[in-house]
Amino acid sequence: MNAILSLIAVIGLVLIPLIGVKGANLHFLFGIVVPYIAIIVFLIGVISRVMKWGRVPVPFCIPTTCGQQQSLPWIKQSKLDNPSTTSGVVGRMLLEVLLFRSLFSNTKFELREGPKLSYGSTKWLWLGGLAFHWSFFIVLVRHIRLFTEPVPAFLKNVEALDGFLQVGIPGVLISGVVLLLAVTYLFLRRVFVPQVRYISLAADYFPLFLIMSIAITGILMRYFLRVDLVSIKTLTMGLVTFNTKIPEGISVIFYIHLLLVSTLIAYIPYSKIMHLGGVLLSPTRNLPNNSRMVRHVNPWNYPVEVHTYQEYEDEFRDKMKNAGLPVEKE
Repeated sequence: MNAILSLIAVIGLVLIPLIGVKGANLHFLFGIVVPYIAIIVFLIGVISRVMKWGRVPVPFCIPTTCGQQQSLPWIKQSKLDNPSTTSGVVGRMLLEVLLFRSLFSNTKFELREGPKLSYGSTKWLWLGGLAFHWSFFIVLVRHIRLFTEPVPAFLKNVEALDGFLQVGIPGVLISGVVLLLAVTYLFLRRVFVPQVRYISLAADYFPLFLIMSIAITGILMRYFLRVDLVSIKTLTMGLVTFNTKIPEGISVIFYIHLLLVSTLIAYIPYSKIMHLGGVLLSPTRNLPNNSRMVRHVNPWNYPVEVHTYQEYEDEFRDKMKNAGLPVEKE
């Protein structure tokens, strides 16, 4: 049901510009107003969430570790899984952000007949996540050419490398195909793996359908439903220079694609996709595990009056003696 509701929501997003542009000629609304609103919502959401996270005090050493902590000189430390220095934390974060190292080391377990608990690899999940994030990143980098004039040389090199197979005219860009395949795999995993399906909510399916629809409309525009790239470049350059105008010749498929992208941009700060910034601010990742070297004291502990044993004995020494209880001082 969660998947069906999310699919209906994305289909509704596709129909909105289809009806609005085709039936009501709302080109200015979907080409100018909607992208600006999406960017404003995105910036406000990101800034508010980062400030909220930044105000949360972290007085204690709480990094997630899965290796040997630094202790005695003759015990080998796991410097990446259990870093105790800033450089170790940086190395751990780089491996996590760029290569998903913790997901690579992850394992799954299931209860089989016997009963017997068995463990297995989750490398397919790691590979699918890696392909999805990197292809998404390359697609975003390629689209910078729509907002720059002249196009930087490195973008041309990225596009040339992305289309190195030289299949068809226009050439097939690998990142777009990989993105669609990867997001489809992540969706099918949520559908066909019972344990994952059980914990999946509409908030898990909606971004998958949204990204899938963005990839499909992008592929349609590039290979099947030709669009006027000059008019699209004029529109996008007008958006970044605030010289807003709607050129002639932009087809409705582009407005559908633009609305889906705008929805994703506005949705990011208020969804689980915000982990792209949260992973850098998570104290379970960005803190060194130096609890054996540094004393961590809670800064907001209020003073508490304590009654030590020595004070207790001074107060009740005579009664303790009469009761036959041992005392430290006679």
